[in-house]
Amino acid sequence: MLLTLSDPRFLRAVDAIDAGDAAALAALIAAHPSLLSTRAETGEGYFARPYLVWFVAGNPVRRARLSPGIVEVADTLLRALAVHDIADRAAQIDTTLALVASGRVARESGVQCALIDRCADAGANVDGAMLPALAHRETDAVRQLVARGATASAAVEAAVGTPDALAQRLAASTDAQRREALAVAALYGRADTLAVLIAAGADLDAYSPAGLHPHATALHHAVDAGSLDAVKALVAAGASTALRDRIHGGTPLAWARHLGRDVIAYWLEDYAAPPT
Repeated sequence: MLLTLSDPRFLRAVDAIDAGDAAALAALIAAHPSLLSTRAETGEGYFARPYLVWFVAGNPVRRARLSPGIVEVADTLLRALAVHDIADRAAQIDTTLALVASGRVARESGVQCALIDRCADAGANVDGAMLPALAHRETDAVRQLVARGATASAAVEAAVGTPDALAQRLAASTDAQRREALAVAALYGRADTLAVLIAAGADLDAYSPAGLHPHATALHHAVDAGSLDAVKALVAAGASTALRDRIHGGTPLAWARHLGRDVIAYWLEDYAAPPT
């Protein structure tokens, strides 16, 4: 995402974040505390009009790597938000945690779990960050959020738990929670946890719930995950191969071809072929 920062002070602060220069950032904030509550007039979607602290996450991707000093930078910002008693501090750090937990750059830079810890220590809502982490297959973040007190829901068990743990969780789950678990099991290509959900009577042709790529079905997600075993489990249980996603109008086979999942595409072609 291309961001254009017109406020020179805000730009200097972002440059200090990118450089991992906590001392320079602290000096800027001390001179201009309003930076902590300023929203940049740039960005779009989930990163529209970002606050300064959001930039520690590296999500959306602006740089291939976060600075080695990014955790100290995050400490500086989180402390300043508390010291200056910024009115929307809770909302700022909740969003920061969600960005960290759902972003690959923080993980690839080796600081995702440390940043999750810093945000959790500052009071961020760990449950609120779980769905974005699950939707983006950030397994390390999912586990770290659970370690920091996030609810081990059916969706979490479908992603990183065992089939037995999922079965136990389903016993006390709502229909909405089961739909989340189905989408997540497919996104993670987990044929073993999909089997539990199939046995529990999950609606295999339902489009996924909000926050979990709702334009597509579980079979689309299994194709995206590149798991032939998950695709076979869903199709054998009756999942439709004809349903189209709600954005591009693609069937699971079309997704397999587009994504280069050649083995899955060949299998779906054979499955759909009329008998000779």
